[in-house]
Amino acid sequence: MDLKYKKILLKISGEALLGSQEFGIDPVPVEMIANEIKKAHDTGVQIAVVVGGGNIFRGMKNSKKLGMDQASGDYVGMLATVMNAIALQSELRKIGVSCRVQSAITMNKIAEPYIRFKAIRHLEKNRVVIFAAGTGNPFFTTDTAAALRAAEIGAEVMLMAKNGVDGVYDDDPKTNPDAKKFDKLSYDDIIVKNLKVMDTTSCSLCKQNNIPIIVFNFDEKDGIIKILKGENLGTYVGE
Repeated sequence: MDLKYKKILLKISGEALLGSQEFGIDPVPVEMIANEIKKAHDTGVQIAVVVGGGNIFRGMKNSKKLGMDQASGDYVGMLATVMNAIALQSELRKIGVSCRVQSAITMNKIAEPYIRFKAIRHLEKNRVVIFAAGTGNPFFTTDTAAALRAAEIGAEVMLMAKNGVDGVYDDDPKTNPDAKKFDKLSYDDIIVKNLKVMDTTSCSLCKQNNIPIIVFNFDEKDGIIKILKGENLGTYVGE
């Protein structure tokens, strides 16, 4: 198969694992996500994944409710990403995909510590690598962690899977039916137009390392495969 990209980083929001639930991990979307990853993995593409934790705990939002400082809330959010990573790893292993979880916070009993060259070696051995616990530091989002890991492993593109939204819009398409979708944007457009698709730190990191970003709807069947083949799906962010 003639593919446009050979090494990718897939960013999945924690909310993608909610499914029909209001909280926690729904097995239905986890199974769907794992199957989509497997289809891409079977082509021989190297795949790294960063998953958020918003389905379990959102740092800034939940920490205020509990009277926690933001740093403590962010650490709890990092632990939520580890739970999601282990759930996704279990599903991938169930369908025959070799997979490793690497955590930015040391948890030797359940995940490998994040080691850049070890992650690259896993990818070279055709294993999916899931990066958990964000950057390991508070005040940084999992979007920033995704951009950082993409740069560290030399990913050719960062795919941002969104829930029910097929790209970047000038307004929220779920509340504004007249919202306009962008097919292509520059990194600076994201920052200048204050588009809420990702935080400015992650966008800046991708710009510095010339890593294009493709924002797409994960509900799109074979979405990753279509992107790998070079089809125009979602919104392309780059130079």
